[in-house]
Amino acid sequence: KFEFNPKDGIDNPALTLTEDTDGEGVGEPRFYLLTKDSTETFGFCLHEELVCQGHVIRQIELGGVAQRRGLQEGDRLLQVNGHFVDHMDHQRVVQKIKASGNQVLLAVLDGESYEAAKSLGRDLSQMLPDDIRPRLCHITRDKSGFGFSVSCPEGTKGTFQLSVRQDGPADRAGVPPGSWLLELNGDSVKNYSQTQLTKKLKQSGNKVTLLVASSAVEEFYRLQGLRITAALADTSWLPFKVRELHMVKGPAGYGFLLKEDDCSSGGVGQFLWDVEAGLPAEQAGMKEGDRVLAVNGESIEGLDHEQTVHRIRAHDDQVTLLVIDPAGDEFYHSVGFGDPTWSCP
Repeated sequence: KFEFNPKDGIDNPALTLTEDTDGEGVGEPRFYLLTKDSTETFGFCLHEELVCQGHVIRQIELGGVAQRRGLQEGDRLLQVNGHFVDHMDHQRVVQKIKASGNQVLLAVLDGESYEAAKSLGRDLSQMLPDDIRPRLCHITRDKSGFGFSVSCPEGTKGTFQLSVRQDGPADRAGVPPGSWLLELNGDSVKNYSQTQLTKKLKQSGNKVTLLVASSAVEEFYRLQGLRITAALADTSWLPFKVRELHMVKGPAGYGFLLKEDDCSSGGVGQFLWDVEAGLPAEQAGMKEGDRVLAVNGESIEGLDHEQTVHRIRAHDDQVTLLVIDPAGDEFYHSVGFGDPTWSCP
């Protein structure tokens, strides 16, 4: 049974999967996109309990983000940002949520359905879509062009389907054949005519970044009442990668300095400088100018310099940093991705 409340708007899970169950008493997973600001929490705790299987949603804050979106006490967490987590170590799942920064996409199953599915020996991963993320694809033109063509129903705006030439630049950049174009270089195309889109493509020069979704992914978000944004995208096809640096402190320390400076996206960030040759930081792959995204699996979005230093020093002899180089940082900002922390698997 689908219940749609037109007053909810796209920021709420306007479509709710109610507890319709089959003959075996197993309901359907529910999906929630939780968005907060840097001064808030997501408004729930994740528990590992002796009497309950799975990762259990508890302590839902009255009036908080989780309650407003519809999470329920006792729900079991199945998926974080498109990654199946039921089989994962509890602390690793907690870190995945914390590494998401200010936005996280969760899939949950109510407690009774979860217990019923487990007792029946069901594979819970089979209850979820194979891939629920759109893709960000960065394409470099060759002598024949970008390797895709666009079709649009006559007289409409913003509805663009892509035909992709096999082994062409778009195909190599990961654009699925028949996918729908959502954003061009960080801008929504929903109000573009085909003429305007063609003009924008020509103005892009030799490189273009597309946010695209397959028909199945587009249908999934439409049914869930969620808006597809670059922040939800699979970034594995991009040439710009976040890097994980694991360091064990040596006699002379880690061998780097942390400095607070302005970000390309505005605001301030924590940057790595004075990387000393031969010490753990350099050996781990640290580069001058890398920006820190997370410390020990937790996003530092919203933290100041002192708080970040405290996180790094929390474990006396080792630390793991998630970082991005300046070129990647600027790219993610240019396409509206925000903090790329949660794009890490």
